[in-house]
Amino acid sequence: MKFRIVADSSASLNTTADRSFVSVPLTLRTDEREFVDNEALDIKEMTDYFASYKGKSGSACPSSQDWVDAFGDAENVFAVAITSNLSGSFNSLRIAKEQYEEEYPDRKVCIIDSLSAGSELKLIIEKIQELHAEGKTFEEISDAIVEYQEHTHMIFCLKSLTNLANNGRVNPAVAKIAGVLNIHVVGIANEGVLDQREKARGAKKALVAIDKLMKEFNYNGGKVIIDHCFNETDAKAVKEHILASFPNAEVRIEETRGLCSFYAEVGGLMIGVEA
Repeated sequence: MKFRIVADSSASLNTTADRSFVSVPLTLRTDEREFVDNEALDIKEMTDYFASYKGKSGSACPSSQDWVDAFGDAENVFAVAITSNLSGSFNSLRIAKEQYEEEYPDRKVCIIDSLSAGSELKLIIEKIQELHAEGKTFEEISDAIVEYQEHTHMIFCLKSLTNLANNGRVNPAVAKIAGVLNIHVVGIANEGVLDQREKARGAKKALVAIDKLMKEFNYNGGKVIIDHCFNETDAKAVKEHILASFPNAEVRIEETRGLCSFYAEVGGLMIGVEA
């Protein structure tokens, strides 16, 4: 049976080594410009633009037809979306599943609300790929992913909250103070919403806050993916800190793509943790 994994671009992933993967782009918009979050997007140009742009901005989710198109002619599809609490992408995906399975009754689509964004989606995608490579059935993979999500988490560490404030995700007053006082806002994706846990002044205190959250998750050497928005220095510091305690842990550093770069902004980290 033809197998495919599809995710919206909140996963910050355009391609994988497994050719079965397809990314469905979200779109970032202002009154002046539009940025499609695909492999052609120049992230530096986009972040520079938003750093100086003072008007309203926002994101648009894929349509249900965008999802259906990405399913192609696959008989077994696993589709992962950004948290349904922050975007309509999962709702579009739900409609796409209904359309696809109605048109092709012999095909199956498993839809996954990540309740997160960025590198936690990568963990889910890679787990699906592993299970498929092991020869698991559609139903076995579907059940296993539900259980796996109980053990994955996303920690964010943000130097700027401007775009989140402009989109109503955080209080504008909090965003302004963070920018002026060199505050790093550290938190988690909690049931699909951003849960701010610590306001740390400076990178060293931010690292302490990240370590505290990982201990709360009972982290014990699982896979970690650190996505950064033009901040490889802090990403490496987090990696080194993890490896000091868990030298055999798989810890990767990657870059955010369009949507995650828009919300994390320059300097931001999004850390997917397998606990």
